[in-house]
Amino acid sequence: QVQLMESGGGSVQAGGSLRLSCAASGYTYRDYCMGWFRQAPGKEREAVAGSDSDGTPTYADSVKGRFTSSADNAENTLYLQMNSLKPEDTAMYYCAAARRQYRRGFRCPGLRRDEYNYWGQGTQVTVSS
Repeated sequence: QVQLMESGGGSVQAGGSLRLSCAASGYTYRDYCMGWFRQAPGKEREAVAGSDSDGTPTYADSVKGRFTSSADNAENTLYLQMNSLKPEDTAMYYCAAARRQYRRGFRCPGLRRDEYNYWGQGTQVTVSS
């Protein structure tokens, strides 16, 4: 059973940093594509970062240059380093997984939210001005 568990959220002042973690279990990590999403109250869940099929992260324009997604495959853990945080980054942050398909033409979902199959419970990030 695929399980994702986020941690590392909290409250921080604008300009500060946080590092989120997503511990994955129940599957072979390399067989899945991973991504980060967030949802603010009253808004739709939006993409933050997602991996291409070769593992290279793609970022939403709103976080480029400030956020970095990385993975420790040995520990089955995905990270999101968030620097220069802004009040508009306040949201519940989720990690997501999509099973990789070993067929010609397959691409990891990257930032395409609807192609992810598994979601964590989220971790809250609050940035005050």
